[in-house]
Amino acid sequence: MLLIAAVLAIAILPAQAPPDPQLAVISARLGDCSADFTVRDVGGKPIYAAIVHVRIRYGFMGVKRMDLEVGTNSDGQARVEGLPAKGKPLTYDISQADRRTTVAQDLAASCRAKYEVSLK
Repeated sequence: MLLIAAVLAIAILPAQAPPDPQLAVISARLGDCSADFTVRDVGGKPIYAAIVHVRIRYGFMGVKRMDLEVGTNSDGQARVEGLPAKGKPLTYDISQADRRTTVAQDLAASCRAKYEVSLK
């Protein structure tokens, strides 16, 4: 009886779908704007653990600063949220090992931006 239960358990386990990877999210808690990134290599494969870095200047004359950094999940996706609607354009530095690129976001023009990034 125990042997039959073990065989059934082994047969059922592979039939289950793997869980969806969690979206990597970091929040500045300064507003409602966001930026979604999908990072891929030149072959179109998602890059795991690519680093998305941004420095946000806010407050009177941009005196206050905040550095945010988030790594991509196994699908190459990450989100930076809680960005201020008013402010200077942001520059995101995206890197993984020796590959790098930058992306700019003008918050006044695109509050909820989506970027497809290719690292070479």
